[in-house]
This record gives sequence, C-alpha cells and structure tokens, in this order.
Amino acid sequence: MIETQGGFDELLDEWKGVERYALDTEFHREGTYHPRVALVQVAWPGRLALIDPLAVNLAPLSEVLASGSCAVMHAARQDLEILHRECGLVPTELFDTQVAANFVGFSNPSLGTLSERLTGKKVPKGDRLTDWMRRPLKPTQLSYAAADVRDLLDIADRLIEQLDRRDRTTWAADAIEEERTDSWTTRDPAVAWTRIKEVRHLRGQALATAQALAMWREEAAASDDVPTRNLLSDLGLVGLAQTRPDTVKTARAVRGVDGRNLRHGRAEDALAVIAASEGAEPADAASLRSPEVPGDLRSAIGLVTTWVKQLAKDLDLDPSTVATRHDVEMLLAPGPDGRLGSGWRAELVGDPIRDLVAGQSALAFQRGSGLVLEPRSTSA
Repeated sequence: MIETQGGFDELLDEWKGVERYALDTEFHREGTYHPRVALVQVAWPGRLALIDPLAVNLAPLSEVLASGSCAVMHAARQDLEILHRECGLVPTELFDTQVAANFVGFSNPSLGTLSERLTGKKVPKGDRLTDWMRRPLKPTQLSYAAADVRDLLDIADRLIEQLDRRDRTTWAADAIEEERTDSWTTRDPAVAWTRIKEVRHLRGQALATAQALAMWREEAAASDDVPTRNLLSDLGLVGLAQTRPDTVKTARAVRGVDGRNLRHGRAEDALAVIAASEGAEPADAASLRSPEVPGDLRSAIGLVTTWVKQLAKDLDLDPSTVATRHDVEMLLAPGPDGRLGSGWRAELVGDPIRDLVAGQSALAFQRGSGLVLEPRSTSA
C-alpha cells in the first residue's frame, strides 16, 4: 500500500523501467460530475502496489504514461478519463483485455469471466456499493482491488496468443487505439442536447431553448462538479424550454423541477439562458436522425444487416463489434462512410457491401450456411 509521496516516487522510479504493467482504478461518480479516484492498482512481474490517491499526488504518473510502456487494462474507458483528469494524458500504449476479448469469442466479458475461463482463477466478488473513499480500507477491499491487476498480464498474454492464432491482432489493436484516443474525451456541451430523448420531439423556439439550456447545464454541472440531473432533470429542462418562465417562482412550478434543482443562484442563471435564447434558430437536428439512405438502396439495409450478423456469428464475433445497422446506413448514405469506410471493417464488410450494392456481387441462400456473398456473373 503506497500512502506517502516519497513511497510513490520510489515506485515510479521502478515503474518507469518496465515494458508493460497492469493498471486499474477504483472511483466514485454517483454524486459528482467528474469521477473521483479512490484507489489506483498497478502490477508487473514481482510487484503489486495499491496507491492511495487521497494521500498521494498522482500527477507524476504522467511520466510513466508517456514513457511508451504498455498499460494493460480491462474495460479502460472510465479509467482513461480519470488518468487524463489526474495526469493530463492517457497511456501512449494500451492493451484493453475486454476489447481484445471481443475478437476471440467473448462479448464484453467481465474480468472475472476472463480470469476463470483463461487462467482458471476466480476473481473475488466485491460489493458494488463499497465506499472506496472511506479510510482505512478493509482487508477484503484491498484483496478485491489487488485481484483486479494480479493476473491481468497473464490474461493479456493468453488473449494475444488467441488473437495471433486467429490473425486478428490488427483488428483488436485498431479497436483499442480508437478507445485510447477517443473514449476519455470530455463531453462537448454544445451537443449535450442530443443525449436528452425528450428534446427530439421539440421544434422551433422550444428546441432552440432546450439546446441552450442543455449546453448551460453541462457547463454548470462540470463547474459545480455535480451530476447534471441534480442541477436540473431532463424532464425539468424540457419543461422550462416549452413554458419559458420569466420568474424563479414560475420556473420552480414547472413539472420536473424539484427542490434540489436550480439552487444557489442557478435558477436565475437558467432564466437568463432562456431569455437569451429568444429568437435563436435551433441547431440542425440531423445528428439525431438516421443517415438519409437513397430510396433505391433502402431495401438493402435489412438484408445487409442480416448478412453482417451471420458473418459475425461465423467468425465468433459480437455483431456490434463488426457493424451496427447505423454503420450500414452510414456506408450507404451520401457523406462520410463512418466505421466501415476504413481499416479492418472496410476489408471485412465495407468493401463487400459496396460490391453488393454496385451489382458486382450477390447474396444467395445456401442450405446449411445461410446467406452467402458471391461474385456476380456479368456474362450475358
């Protein structure tokens, strides 16, 4: 257990020299906008350490993250967000065991599943309501936290062997790099409204006001470090956009605005946002709509999606890892091709779909095999 800055500095000196390391974090974000890191676990051959971020400044960890050593993590998305917030960057090299496992027959498996299936070892089950911020941590908590990194390098080795055997190393590497570069980024307040289902039904001035309120709410929640729902619920936001109150009293009477919302002067801020949105044009809602696939290609969407699902099953892949219906629509619609336009997905399904809609190949049903994509004869 590392609980002093001096102890952390000594660990870092040793850490910088390793080629790869297992890394995990325990955190809370139930009552805050930003995740609050409560513990950092790290392991490499001959070493396992638990770092207390309540007692240690994690910023110097940036030297390790930037060193080129490979961080082996499981389901790393939220951990990457924490590392970027605490250290200003994410690892330059990453291997995510959950992402890699998707390419060898697992579908977003838990660490416990991978450990038991690949190493025969069980990971102790933790209490999901554990308060990781409370000190001192109990021995059972420490044991659970240590288990998250104890065998992670071994699990990674076994996954790498299977990826190599199936010739899917590049596929997994591309997917992990997408996660490493994109998943931790801060949510863009300008598009916060797209995550509110009820906003999709608004039009005109109500939509413009809802978009402005959603942007303000995201920025204010980040500034106050509170969940957006605590500042103002989705229902309350839509209600304010529709009714456009001009006093605090009428604002608090809107359905969905309860006693814990719009406190400490935030009600006045919301009213100012509502007033400023008067006469504004709403942002284009195209991002909420499915891509506009040309009419003569729409009938191909269902057929192609069915073929993709079957192909994924044949390859022992999760269909969503290969392509979703939205991915197919993006490819068939004018404009950017999306995920199917480049990389391994283009080779596996993107280019064959293009050949299909161009008439250069055809889908046929073969008993025992299902749908089969075959070159189309062009002879008269």
